[in-house]
Amino acid sequence: MDFSATLSPSEKIQTNLEVDRFNKTLTVNGRAASQQLGKDDFLKLLMTQMTHQDPTEPMDNSQFIAQMAQFSSLEQMYNVSNGFNKMAQIMQSNEAAGTLGKVVDLDVEGETVSGVVEGFTRGEKPQVQVNGNFYDMNYVRAVYSN
Repeated sequence: MDFSATLSPSEKIQTNLEVDRFNKTLTVNGRAASQQLGKDDFLKLLMTQMTHQDPTEPMDNSQFIAQMAQFSSLEQMYNVSNGFNKMAQIMQSNEAAGTLGKVVDLDVEGETVSGVVEGFTRGEKPQVQVNGNFYDMNYVRAVYSN
């Protein structure tokens, strides 16, 4: 039984067809094409690499460990990024809470609206309630104590 480490022309064509078919499923399922690989993409590539490796010359352990270390680093960077996003949301919500009962100047489409902050909302885009209306925290230009 002979094993070849190189692909024949017909195998290359078949591989390209499978890759194209896979790429089309990504678009069909609502996933936008991207120039960046995420953690799911990395795992799929690693699994594909392990599935199609030559049994007579398996992947070198040091290569496998290096790829797992890269995946671990990618996962940690993803977690840090999510942590920073959550921290930013908390800080924005706290900033909105800090304006409660204070007079604010808002810049709403070029007009200045002033009033006492009567309430606020938390979440991804915190808002303050001034004169009965809710405004995004990005509109707040100045905060004054009563």
